[in-house]
Amino acid sequence: MANWSGDIAVIGGGIVGLAAARELLRRRPGARLLILEKEDGIARHQSGHNSGVIHSGIYYTPGSLKAKACVAGAAQLRAYCDQKGIPYDLCGKLIVALNDEELPRLDELHRRGIANGVPGLEIVGPERLRELEPHCIGVRALWSPNTGIIDFTRVAAAYADDVRASGGEIRTGQEVTAIRAHGSLTRLRTAGGVVEARTVIACAGVYADRVARLGGAPAEPRIVPFRGDYWVLRPEKRALVRGMIYPVPDPSFPFLGVHFTRRMDGGVWLGPNAVLAFSREGYKLTEISPRDLAEALRFPGFQRLARKYWKTGLAEMARGVSKRRFLASLQAYMPELTLDDLLPGPSGVRAQALAEDGTLVDDFIVDRAAGVLHVRNAPSPAATSSLAIAAMIADAVEGET
Repeated sequence: MANWSGDIAVIGGGIVGLAAARELLRRRPGARLLILEKEDGIARHQSGHNSGVIHSGIYYTPGSLKAKACVAGAAQLRAYCDQKGIPYDLCGKLIVALNDEELPRLDELHRRGIANGVPGLEIVGPERLRELEPHCIGVRALWSPNTGIIDFTRVAAAYADDVRASGGEIRTGQEVTAIRAHGSLTRLRTAGGVVEARTVIACAGVYADRVARLGGAPAEPRIVPFRGDYWVLRPEKRALVRGMIYPVPDPSFPFLGVHFTRRMDGGVWLGPNAVLAFSREGYKLTEISPRDLAEALRFPGFQRLARKYWKTGLAEMARGVSKRRFLASLQAYMPELTLDDLLPGPSGVRAQALAEDGTLVDDFIVDRAAGVLHVRNAPSPAATSSLAIAAMIADAVEGET
């Protein structure tokens, strides 16, 4: 006998799961909906361990789900926060080319941003660059005035309030351990008993592949966790950074690279690096899960990725344990920084989907298997895009009925 039976069950209480639940209740007033979260509170992983950037949609392939969801989602997010009184700051972002070799890639980012409908983009020279960020150097930059910062934990909490206000329920400490079809229902076994629902949506983040396998969905794409470590700028030096300073992406490295990010509390984060996390919840170098580590290392996709990027991977690891190396990467943009200006900061774990051929899955993936709708890949900019992703999920659910 089920401990709970209703219309919709959502696995995962991160920002995407909360947004999806909110949107479904908005479209289906009176529906019985339950969110199951394995932690003792919502937004405890990617949703609460990120740089807090409202992305504008520059980097993503035109026409991709990421591009569409980011541009639309950013506008929807700002409107939502205006309505709810959640503060944010459109402090702007500079993507800085350090030399002439990076200029073609900067121009390509400009082209992508224009194709994606990102408003206000402008290529600026060194004089304008120094007006915007007086302590930053570079030969040219892409200025995005509509990129902003926010505290996504406040957004997630507001989504949760909306869910409860619409009659939805959120149960924490409820890890899903089995998924089975049961007639017209899907039955979930959890730490608190059995849950049955007509519609099940899995937004499990770093555990997306494992939750998919519980219900008989394909194992791939596999989630491989990558840890990003930040330093923070000493409070006395925060004025060195007005908004955000980002690098031009390096084609020899599959992640974005270190950058400077102002925070809503006035702080400035520096980083992150990107290294394999030894645990899916490994926010420290010393946190190791033998199962998680072995699963990643045995996966042919990770082995192929490691062979392709071993040089940059070793450099990232070295930078992760050497403050001096980390500083050197920052000084390329801001030469006046010193070791004393950097204080230890937080870390995050990126739930990166990886294909068996060793390629990082770039786009969002939402697919259906064995009666469950799975969000299989939702790294950055998923928080920015959360309301747009929620609409995509709700559209897919409505397509079932």
